[in-house]
Amino acid sequence: MDNNNEEIPSAPSTPATPGTPGAPLFGGLRGERSGGAIRKSLLKSCKCFSVEEWTLEEGRLPPVSCSLPPPPASLARKVGAEFIGTLILIFAGTATAIVNQKTQGTETLIGLAASTGLAVMIVILSTGHISGAHLNPSVTIAFAALKHFPWKHVPVYIGAQVMASMSAAFALKGIFHPIMGGGVTVPSGGYGEAFALEFIISFNLMFVVTAVATDTRAVGELAGIAVGATVMLNILIAGQSTGASMNPVRTLGPAIAANNYKGIWIYLTAPILGALCGAGTYSAVKLPEEDGDAHEKPSESRSFRR
Repeated sequence: MDNNNEEIPSAPSTPATPGTPGAPLFGGLRGERSGGAIRKSLLKSCKCFSVEEWTLEEGRLPPVSCSLPPPPASLARKVGAEFIGTLILIFAGTATAIVNQKTQGTETLIGLAASTGLAVMIVILSTGHISGAHLNPSVTIAFAALKHFPWKHVPVYIGAQVMASMSAAFALKGIFHPIMGGGVTVPSGGYGEAFALEFIISFNLMFVVTAVATDTRAVGELAGIAVGATVMLNILIAGQSTGASMNPVRTLGPAIAANNYKGIWIYLTAPILGALCGAGTYSAVKLPEEDGDAHEKPSESRSFRR
């Protein structure tokens, strides 16, 4: 053998250490088999994790970004946020109608629509990430029917919405007494017409809500604007005929405070039926889920937060 030919040492049998070319960057954090069990990676809890490709010439580790998901809100916080959000909505919508009656129509239908639409928008933007900002028993029931919300929380949410409606209505009665009739949504025409209008506008509302709240491909950041604009449109359509309630508690609280129950059965049934049909229709026409989204477990409160 030639002495100049040196024998090339064999590669070490131990695995390469992290940080060396060709080795995993986070070998210590990787799930490894030990005694038949697989230890879970710490990175599994990260909501998003990205590692940029690194170059050997620079001789430095790649930048890493990792963010942990926020802790889930407790049921008490969700119910509290739902109560406050519904209180703001009912107070704003009913107060505008009472002021319109008191000032002999100076608010106009456009003002009524804008007031309620803006109230919906600001409440969704401020509490949607906590409670989902249902603000409406019809929305809560429709979400539960589509398995986007647990049925066990439905009575608690509806209870908070009813209590918020009663609180807002009696607060307005104390402020504006004896003028309270303008805040009650009652049909001005036939009951058949009122039922049809409430059903259709509730269908429109829930179709949009389901799109922006449950479909990850919709622009969820604009949920408040989209839902608020839909409420404004619905009030312009049906405000003169039915008051455009779309919400059983929007009618229930003011009706009790003013002792006016005319056609109340319409407002307790048509919005729920319309919301169920609107949510089901969007679920039927939406694009199929991608592979990554199909295996994603549904959240307990999917509305207005992803």
